[in-house]
Amino acid sequence: MQVDVMALPQQLGKTGELARSTQDAGFSGLLFTEAGRTAYLSAAVASQAAPGLELSTGVAVAFPRSPFVTAATAWELQEASGGRFRLGLGTQVRTHVVRRYGVAFEHPGPRLRDYVLAVKACFAAFRTGALDHHGPFYDLDFITPQWSPGPIDVPDPKVDVAAVNPWMLRMAGEVADGVHVHPLGEPGYLARHVVPKVAEGAAAAGRAPSEIAIIVPAMTIVGDSDEERDRERDLVRASLSFYGSTPNYAFIWDEAGFEGTTARIREKQKAGDIAGMAAQITDEHLAHFATESTWDDLAGKLIDKYGPVATRLVLYNALGDTERFGRYGEVARQISAG
Repeated sequence: MQVDVMALPQQLGKTGELARSTQDAGFSGLLFTEAGRTAYLSAAVASQAAPGLELSTGVAVAFPRSPFVTAATAWELQEASGGRFRLGLGTQVRTHVVRRYGVAFEHPGPRLRDYVLAVKACFAAFRTGALDHHGPFYDLDFITPQWSPGPIDVPDPKVDVAAVNPWMLRMAGEVADGVHVHPLGEPGYLARHVVPKVAEGAAAAGRAPSEIAIIVPAMTIVGDSDEERDRERDLVRASLSFYGSTPNYAFIWDEAGFEGTTARIREKQKAGDIAGMAAQITDEHLAHFATESTWDDLAGKLIDKYGPVATRLVLYNALGDTERFGRYGEVARQISAG
């Protein structure tokens, strides 16, 4: 199990130092989410600042970019990183895609499936000079040498997708190289949905489930004193309430025995009560959806909890002051070695 650190893209001038610090600390890789800044530019800077560090987008929003543009960008990053880049793609939600990016969102699951296949067709075209993809949403059949980046001396980038519901998980097993599990993905959800649905998709495509990477983010509450852990609990409550406000994810709470959590969070959200949103996350929620530990025990707890399932573990809240980041890096080394 490899261990990555999750980071929001920041000013590009600061990204190189983040990448070097991540590598020096002992993490396997650096995963860039996409919010106000693009994940791809940050990955490009990181690839030059820390050669040997594995890099991924986790996740980049797919639909506002054409499959060809995404494929060409991933191709260059794969070459720049020496074959250590993973392309992580997601749909985002309708409001963002339609009202912020100004593009279509109809049938997001099937559209993302076609998008992944179109991206992989572009990869093939960069090597062969022949582009031939005809799907329900994308038709690509024209490429000339001057518009192709050409072959590279490393394998094609792996293409991962963010998936939550059963259909998307099956689709990931069928056409993708990995699946980004949602931050609410506690072990029960992994066992009930992720593992069996990815396996179903893989079987339908004649693939082994082991071919698909399971990429799992882990929220941690760690410290050797109650005071340290109390501060971490507040941060994790806020993160869980943010993710838990999305109606499509309500079933994860419900199946774990926390029925109505999303409705209660959304009631506070509509009132503009951010503190009230976080207050809906009880200590019982934290015990189920996060991992609490002392520093000495953290690696073992994470291995026990996620080792049987996860290919890559992404430490959600490892970034912080230099000392804590270094200690998280030591935990990452222990996990990777184990």
